Amino acid sequence: MILATLVSLAVLGCNNANVVTASAAAPKNPSSIYAFKMNDIDGHEVPLSKYQGKVLLVVNVASKCGFTPQYTGLEALYNKYHAQGFEILGFPANDFGQQEPGTNEEIKQFCSSKFNVTFPMFSKITVLGDNTHPLYKWLIASADRHNPIEWNFSKFLVDKNGHVIGRWKSQTTPDSPELTSAIETALKA
Repeated sequence: MILATLVSLAVLGCNNANVVTASAAAPKNPSSIYAFKMNDIDGHEVPLSKYQGKVLLVVNVASKCGFTPQYTGLEALYNKYHAQGFEILGFPANDFGQQEPGTNEEIKQFCSSKFNVTFPMFSKITVLGDNTHPLYKWLIASADRHNPIEWNFSKFLVDKNGHVIGRWKSQTTPDSPELTSAIETALKA
């Protein structure tokens, strides 16, 4: 029995390499995104309170998706609004069609070499199913639509107080008037 449990744990560990799942350290009843601490793409812990007072666009990303070219638009958004207090937080996830199979190091290399990504990227997490990271559970619960993430490149807009003020599906491009207008309004608030 003990051997079977150890084998099961080893298999689970192998299948979830480089994925940060829900942990016992998850904040209880978080009132804002600032309650969370996440690992960046290099594995360093980053308190999201670091972004207090900024407008955030939180995006689950993937390297082998039909929406992957949105990295170009996300980087353009970041460059356009960053000086005004805007940040994009990219969270790689392999939950949809196994379209983010790489390690954090491979993801970082891909994003920098292929799309010149300079906005903050975080360690790979799970955004769908039983192991959904607490951050994404909170984002979903805080948005106007509480349904699970539908696909890669879903977007959550967070205001300067750390509250979700908008949610968009993958099909909404970074340069869409709906999204850019919401960002500009949040930056002026």
